[in-house]
Amino acid sequence: MGPDKAGLPNYLASIKRLNKALSDMKASNLRSTQQTVAELQRLVKLGNTQLENSFDKLLRNETPRALEPLHFITKSKPFPVLSQDKFARLGLMNSFVAGVHQQSGGSGAPQESPIAKIYIEIRSQYLSSALVNLATASTSTAKKKNADAVYRSGTNGIGTYAQAMEGLFIAEYENICNIFTREDWGPVFEATCQPSLVELGRTLRELNGHIKAHMNTDCYLAYEIVEIISELSNNLERRTGELKNPLAASLKPVRETAKSSLPELLEETKRRVNSLQTLPMDGAPVPIVSETMQRLQTMVEFLRPISSIMISLGDGGWKSTAASRNGTSDAIPSLASFDIGADGREIFAHYCTDTIEALLLALDARARLLLHKKPIMGVFLANSVAIIERMIQTSDLAGLLEGRGLSVLETWRKKATSLYTETAKDVSVHLFDVIHTSRGVGGGGGRPTSGQGGAMVVDSASILKGLSSKDKENIKGKFAAFNASFDDMVLRHKGYSMEREVRQMFAKDMQNMIEPLYNRFWDRYHEVDKGKGKYVKYDKAAIAQIFLTLY
Repeated sequence: MGPDKAGLPNYLASIKRLNKALSDMKASNLRSTQQTVAELQRLVKLGNTQLENSFDKLLRNETPRALEPLHFITKSKPFPVLSQDKFARLGLMNSFVAGVHQQSGGSGAPQESPIAKIYIEIRSQYLSSALVNLATASTSTAKKKNADAVYRSGTNGIGTYAQAMEGLFIAEYENICNIFTREDWGPVFEATCQPSLVELGRTLRELNGHIKAHMNTDCYLAYEIVEIISELSNNLERRTGELKNPLAASLKPVRETAKSSLPELLEETKRRVNSLQTLPMDGAPVPIVSETMQRLQTMVEFLRPISSIMISLGDGGWKSTAASRNGTSDAIPSLASFDIGADGREIFAHYCTDTIEALLLALDARARLLLHKKPIMGVFLANSVAIIERMIQTSDLAGLLEGRGLSVLETWRKKATSLYTETAKDVSVHLFDVIHTSRGVGGGGGRPTSGQGGAMVVDSASILKGLSSKDKENIKGKFAAFNASFDDMVLRHKGYSMEREVRQMFAKDMQNMIEPLYNRFWDRYHEVDKGKGKYVKYDKAAIAQIFLTLY
């Protein structure tokens, strides 16, 4: 008669009596009792086996054959635990069998006791089967329809997978605490969760392989996984005190990929620029500029995990790929490291400015090699700067970079302006004169001293009277040379591909540089062709209108 028919308390009392009788018989050490001892041993073994079978049957009946985690997650319901009356029966059986196991010299490891083995087998299978579909979904959702699409937060199933694992594991820990003794909780819990953790490790390795094969678009998934699994580990450790090490080991490949992505993406940016065989001859920007900024914009969405990774790398740690291999411990980052504190933000801001600087340096070097002409190089760099600045100011990068990123851009903008305005300087050369007019001619029509030109009324006819024929021809030549170079500059300016703000900036620079000089030159010498327009093509109003068309 088993415990189900006899009643568990009565059955346990009977086995205890058998065990006492067996102990007494062994103590007597009489030969006549050997047959009785053997019979008692058989009965005790049978009793223990029936107890184990009863434990197995009861636990299997109470364990669902299938469970849909999404039902509990979507409805915010706690995952199921065994009922209180079953806890009492299972706990009694475990206590008795475990005691017998230890008395008989069985293995000291809690998870090696017969009851623990039964529990681990049944419940680990239950956990694994409940999680297997979510593990599969995590890998399948990583495969995008458009392979070039950038990963977006929350589009992978890993978050739901981790949420289900946390709920199931915490419920399982409650079961174990109600059945086993305190010293057995940790070992039995870890052994029960082990198959599910092995599957998690396999899933993360598969996702890691996908991320490494699509680093440019899916590095963000690595950052998300780091945050999700770290949070899972911290939550489980807080509730159970267990599983920190196995979860850290599972996360390690993805965490290392997340760390190495930062220097790798920086180097990839340089490689892509250096591999450009041609650049637009109208100075148009190349796609890598906006793509690089989109990457930084997207990284801001993952600032929590990136902050912890940045702290782990250290400021400037991305400048050497060797640095990404340092600190390869399995340790899960603490919750504190996910606080987006000044350190993490500051280090990430440095990474952003280093990326922008590296991008512009590479573009500048490529432009010098492929474009040759300074104005085109200036347009190309200024366009790049304009796009970078716009994408900072219209995103969360603005608050992160503030003055730092914009000061880097200002340096490059000045460099681009210097390159572009070389042409304006060449045009301006024709407006400088070294002619010395006769003093006193035309009532003091000599050249005004510096700073005086705007306040004096200049009489062009009087000035020209004081010039020799050779000087007049020289003035005509300067007007003609200016007209040709100015018209060419205007034509080229209109032909370049410029961002709106770049076109306005360069137009203003050219106007500020040329118009005052031209107006002064015109005031002094426009009567050289007596209004025929043969040499003096533009009056002051006409040239002002031309400048307006450049904006």
